[in-house]
Amino acid sequence: MKLRVRATPNARQSEIIGWEDDPQAGKILRVRIAAAPVDGQANAALRDFLAKSLGLPKSKVVLEKGGSSRFKTFEVPDGTTLP
Repeated sequence: MKLRVRATPNARQSEIIGWEDDPQAGKILRVRIAAAPVDGQANAALRDFLAKSLGLPKSKVVLEKGGSSRFKTFEVPDGTTLP
């Protein structure tokens, strides 16, 4: 299942803000990440945070698109309960 995320790096703490509607992309999960967007640190921290929040192993949360963008697409297992 595809999970669209809008990431905001350099936050005080990592947290899920909630869902927003995008006319083109549909539902997008807004997440703040404490890591800086340097050398993939924020992407790794986001993946780890999503895995922990969803109760999944890190290997099951795969970044598919958006490595250098705020808007990212992750692949998570079908049937995953989303926040």
